[in-house]
Amino acid sequence: MKLNKPKFWDTKLSLFAILLIPFSLVFILIIYLKKKFTHVLKFDIPIICVGNIYIGGTGKTPTSIFIANELSRLGKKPVILRKFYKNHIDEHTLIKGNFENLILKNNRISGIQEAIEMNYDTVILDDGFQDYKIKKNLNIICFNQKQLIGNGLVLPSGPLRENLNALKDANIILINGTKNTIFENKILNINQNLKIFYANYKPVNIEQFKSRKFIALAAIGNPGNFFDLLDEHEIDIIQKLIYPDHYKFSKKEISKIIDEANENKAGIIITEKDYFKVKEFKFDNIEYLKVLLEINEKDKFLKLISKIYD
Repeated sequence: MKLNKPKFWDTKLSLFAILLIPFSLVFILIIYLKKKFTHVLKFDIPIICVGNIYIGGTGKTPTSIFIANELSRLGKKPVILRKFYKNHIDEHTLIKGNFENLILKNNRISGIQEAIEMNYDTVILDDGFQDYKIKKNLNIICFNQKQLIGNGLVLPSGPLRENLNALKDANIILINGTKNTIFENKILNINQNLKIFYANYKPVNIEQFKSRKFIALAAIGNPGNFFDLLDEHEIDIIQKLIYPDHYKFSKKEISKIIDEANENKAGIIITEKDYFKVKEFKFDNIEYLKVLLEINEKDKFLKLISKIYD
């Protein structure tokens, strides 16, 4: 059964959203009580949290990989820590394909302790802003300009894991997209100390898809962003297939899509994250778009991060 993100989450206030507001209020109360009564633990290792408040598809994992690689180049020994979820194997494999040091644990606290025992000097939490037990040295919150905060409501009325007031605990905001002064002013009214940066995904193998036609499929948090990137580079897409985030494909399912592509004399293009889920099937005609995260004012961004070692 495929369950995709509700469309009303990213539109203006709708009847569905209004009907769900009582449930959102209960959710907000639970978050408040968790924050108020959770005992916060401090650790003898710098902890950088790359999180979000918009659920899924904001670029936490690529940002974590970027920071880990950059800190390694600066002579540090960082490790990326993720809470283990069985259906998130795609992201685990994506990290391992781009950065070697990864700890997966059912409990983040035991993961931090393991990082200390293994003599890492920095823990990068890929997700975990809502893990209130852990004292972070730096909170980086990711947004995508195309969604930002959606309809602005908390789950289940909207796509937010907590309301914008949570940004009082953030240090850096990273927005994938172009400058948005209105949104900047909105969040700076909540926390005037926020440092705001912008980033973009640069396709590194886009030329191999030119002058050909494709069926494109994506099982990520915001699949429209992937399709938009292909459209921006004028890749000929004859069909777009959308699946829920972390969707597990079967070999039979992919084989059927391949048959359809062959009938249309088309190729198949997917995200890098999705590629790791279908790689084991060893089909030759599935290609993935490789992208690199580029952060504007990169040196300034890294200088801010490096302050955790002062």
